[in-house]
This record gives sequence, structure tokens and C-alpha cells, in this order.
Amino acid sequence: MIPLKEAIAERHSLAEKMPFNQKMFRGELTSAEYASYLQSQLEIFSTIETHFQLPHPAFERSGLIQQDLDELGVEPKRTEAGKRYLEYLQRLSQEDANAHIYLNYLALLFGGQMMKSKVPGSGKMYEFEGIPELVASVRQIQKDSWAGQANMGLDFVIEILGELDKIHT
Repeated sequence: MIPLKEAIAERHSLAEKMPFNQKMFRGELTSAEYASYLQSQLEIFSTIETHFQLPHPAFERSGLIQQDLDELGVEPKRTEAGKRYLEYLQRLSQEDANAHIYLNYLALLFGGQMMKSKVPGSGKMYEFEGIPELVASVRQIQKDSWAGQANMGLDFVIEILGELDKIHT
């Protein structure tokens, strides 16, 4: 079996290269654009945190994302792809959801550290305590067999990023 990181590398690279994501990485998002991104993140993380067990309680992000949204004071736009992802997540077993936990939480934990200084507002959702312990909690349950689910999650993320780019142009 192909290692998980290698099995999702192609789609992960596609997500990173999405125009909206590139704009965020360059620090060019407006507060309105970032608020819409945060809204999609809030919906994903709230769904996961409501329906599934996280490998460590310090991963909880929905309250921090809401604080970031409140700080911006901008009405966000929602994406249809985001709604479809939420519906998809709600139908999963804990085992399948673990792949989406791996994908979404580690993305914030690792990639988010680069983004924090580039986004409008204080970026509370990117603030983690006990990072080594958090990473270890995921690595303890991580399976290469998650590749299909993780790639499905990346497909949704790519769709969300594409929609965010369109609704703000």
C-alpha cells in the first residue's frame, strides 16, 4: 500500500495551487474574501467536532474560527461545495472521518502556521498549544488506507477554493 502522504500528494499540490489559496498565501485576501473562507472552515470543523471524536481535545477549532469571523465583522458568503462536503461528512463512520480529521486539522497545524501572518485579523484558528502532542495523537491512529477518503476531502477543498475565487470576483 502506498503511504498516505504520497497517495494524496497530487491532490494536495492541486489544492495548494488553487488561485484563491495562492492569493491567501501572498497575503492578498480582503476581509470579505477571508470571511468567506473562514465560514467554510467553520462549517467543516463544526461538523467534524459535533459528529466525531477528535484524537486530542486541543484540536477543537470551531470556537476560534468563530472568534476570527467575529473580529472581521464582515458577512461571509457560503459555497455550494462546502454544503456538499458537510452533507458528505455527516454520513461517515468515525474511521472514515479520521481521514478528514487528518486532512483538515493537520493542514491548519502545519500549513496554517505560514498563513497566520498573511490573513486579515489575528488568525486565532491557527494557534495551537502542545503541537508535538497533537501531531502524535494523529500519527497514533493514522492509516495508509485513509488515502481514498483524504483524496475525497481534498476534492471538496479544491471545489470550495474554486467557488470562493468565483464568488469574490
